[in-house]
Amino acid sequence: MTAAHLVRTAARAALPALPLLAAAYAAPVLSTYGPLRNRVMPRLSGRGRPDHVALTFDDGPDPLSTPLFLRLLDERRVRATFFLLGNQAVRAPGLVREIAAAGHEIAVHGWLHRPLLLRGPRATHDDLARARDTVADITGRTPRLFRPPYGVMSTVGHLAARRLDLTPVLWTAWGEDWRARATPESVHRTVTEDLRGGGTILLHDSDCTSAPGSWRATLGAVPRILDTCEMRGLSVGPLREHAVDPL
Repeated sequence: MTAAHLVRTAARAALPALPLLAAAYAAPVLSTYGPLRNRVMPRLSGRGRPDHVALTFDDGPDPLSTPLFLRLLDERRVRATFFLLGNQAVRAPGLVREIAAAGHEIAVHGWLHRPLLLRGPRATHDDLARARDTVADITGRTPRLFRPPYGVMSTVGHLAARRLDLTPVLWTAWGEDWRARATPESVHRTVTEDLRGGGTILLHDSDCTSAPGSWRATLGAVPRILDTCEMRGLSVGPLREHAVDPL
């Protein structure tokens, strides 16, 4: 039997297994479906104390918009968790340090905002490691939390996060604030429709992966969201103060 024949035979034998391998690789994508995730994956969803809500922001830091969020949060005496993109952080290290100095929790959103399902094991590991190490070098503290771009996990993403001592955290409520048609009213309404005690809110302090200027709607919605939480008797803070079992 020739070498070419051996290769063809092996390839034919492997074909039936390909759908199973693909399914195993992509199975965690089921966690993207919020209602299912919130019911059966509370830790991944960021479920925490029933009297508390975790406020989180993705895609920063952005020198144009992030300082405005920091000012607002300082005025309201609220701390949040910022999931930073590595390629954004390296462009504004002073702003990263400002976020940390203000008492906010810093986590990572990867180096590039690309879906994990499009990456292999090495690329996934290298992306998360580069983001984690860059943020650690800037702040002097290694981040412990990770949120995948688009909220889509993969099997290799879970494995890479585990090796790097990063805990994936998604959300229970979001504002759909990346849309061009988002308004402060729509962001507030969308968040609070799904908001319950113990939930985690996803918002964006940057438009680097969203509609240009969409962060303005988010900025306008944050005070309304905080007011609603106060009316419902819910305290607001970062994920580090949120979980029943520390993340």
